[in-house]
Amino acid sequence: MVLSGTSWVASAPVRVNIGTASVSSSALSLWLAQEQGIFAKHGIEAQVILVRGGPTLVASIMAREIQLAFTSGVSVLGAAAQGIDIKMLSSISSRVSWKLMTNSHLKQAQDLRGKRLGVQSIVGSTWMYSMLALESLGLEPKRDNITFIQTGDPVTTAHALEAGRIDGAALEPALSRRLAAKGFTTLTDLSQSNVAFPGLGLGVAKNYLDQQGAMIEKVIAALAESLVFTQQPANKPVVLKSMMKNLRLADRQAAEEGYLDLLSTLNRKPYPSLDGLRNAQRLMAVQNPKVASLKVEDLAEPRFVKKLDDSGFIDKLYSAAH
Repeated sequence: MVLSGTSWVASAPVRVNIGTASVSSSALSLWLAQEQGIFAKHGIEAQVILVRGGPTLVASIMAREIQLAFTSGVSVLGAAAQGIDIKMLSSISSRVSWKLMTNSHLKQAQDLRGKRLGVQSIVGSTWMYSMLALESLGLEPKRDNITFIQTGDPVTTAHALEAGRIDGAALEPALSRRLAAKGFTTLTDLSQSNVAFPGLGLGVAKNYLDQQGAMIEKVIAALAESLVFTQQPANKPVVLKSMMKNLRLADRQAAEEGYLDLLSTLNRKPYPSLDGLRNAQRLMAVQNPKVASLKVEDLAEPRFVKKLDDSGFIDKLYSAAH
């Protein structure tokens, strides 16, 4: 049977490019939405495109190479400081689960003075996590002569630390657990600091949001469902398999412990975090004074998550999982 053009358009999945710079377990809900067919279930044909760092992500949005960004509030603040009208629609977490790992001979905060920390990009999320970790240790990069070196994504950065090319790095839970098992020092664990931070979520340019609200609502619903999927004990084997594949991890125990670390920081409902955005703004303003003048309330757009929440959609997902 040949479908009419109208029927075909109504039933065809909507194609969308989603960019992300994150190669960390924080991106699990994005990976699983694609791998488990959750995007497809919601009528979305998503192509996930990995880009190198927040600045490239912002440039890709401006060039319309991607329509949506699965990113932290750091990229959203950076884009807004460049004059882009951008909105943060969701956030999987409001706290950080990363750890500052150092070479085994560096045991105390003062041992980091004069040393090199690896980051994905300056003023990106990994730099931000490093700054938060240094703050918690009473260290200040300029005063203590701590330099940041761009070493690539977290997986590559972990390899750089193992190879001795850097002295330390803030790493996501599974990677930090793997290094701890090899004798590297956990200098500080940010999950214990309860510091507010805008975790990964959906960012979008305002003009695209105005044009494609219905499609974006489907993407948010799929990501919310995937976030619930990630947290369900019954799905743990599937989640670990995805984590190990995407992070190129062979150590199942490190993956399992990292997964538990991550679970402790995930939001039950993915509302964008204003407190997290404010904290990121404070740190970014040191490098980029334009960020200080931004009004974070204008950047967060919680209406899609609120609509899902008010309809009972998210609560039903949790209920169905039990």
